[in-house]
Amino acid sequence: MDWGMKNRMSRIFKEDGRTVMLAVDHGYFLGAVSRMENPRRTIEPLIPYVDSLMITRGVLRNCIDAKHNIPIVLRVSGGNSILDEDLSNEGITVSIQDALRLNVSAVALSIYVGAPHEHQTLINLTRFIDQAQECGIPVLAVTAVGKELEKRNAKYLSLSCRIAAELGAHIVKTYYCEDFHQVVESCPVPLVIAGGPKMKSEHDVLEIAYNAIAQGAKGVDMGRNIWQSHWPVAMISAIRSIVHEGASVVKATHLFESLKDKKR
Repeated sequence: MDWGMKNRMSRIFKEDGRTVMLAVDHGYFLGAVSRMENPRRTIEPLIPYVDSLMITRGVLRNCIDAKHNIPIVLRVSGGNSILDEDLSNEGITVSIQDALRLNVSAVALSIYVGAPHEHQTLINLTRFIDQAQECGIPVLAVTAVGKELEKRNAKYLSLSCRIAAELGAHIVKTYYCEDFHQVVESCPVPLVIAGGPKMKSEHDVLEIAYNAIAQGAKGVDMGRNIWQSHWPVAMISAIRSIVHEGASVVKATHLFESLKDKKR
């Protein structure tokens, strides 16, 4: 790994080797999802509390002020929508040249292991890794499950994460699951966990974040469970305390409760 790659990785993963990423790329297949109808209004207040943004180029260019010194993880796959029964039918939607123009710290694309277009998405990953490697840009592989949430188990996620790492991904984003330590142990590159659909309570989110970090995850890349909360700043602050300060679920919950009426 050359200096440029190491430098970009160090912008995402802080001195403790962990990261709090904010996923705001949902619109590429979900459209104007609830509380992201106005991306600038939702994202701007959260930027001081996160280590990087996972985002599409359209929202980056139009809704994020260039004055922000925030590392960008750029979504480069797409070509589907929530209206499609098969979400695995993705292609590459951004060139490596445009990623360079946007001064990104990493790029991200989805793979769909076990789905009808598995082969296509894995080839997308390998080809973009080849291109990104030449430019010193890390690649984050997202182990997407489409609409089949029942796939979120250790056996399936271990398979998906290991394949992504074997193909050359530098970071893997996956789901937390029972026996998550097995997923971590089988993957030789850093794992960050997704939040998935909005959970019933903030406590559930904090518990999953804590358990994932305790079992070896290097951070979180959550979206809807942060910015769809009624108290997004309090929520991201509590998540950050778990990831970077080693806070317990109880301590993080207390922090959330103390901030939720002060910082929305």
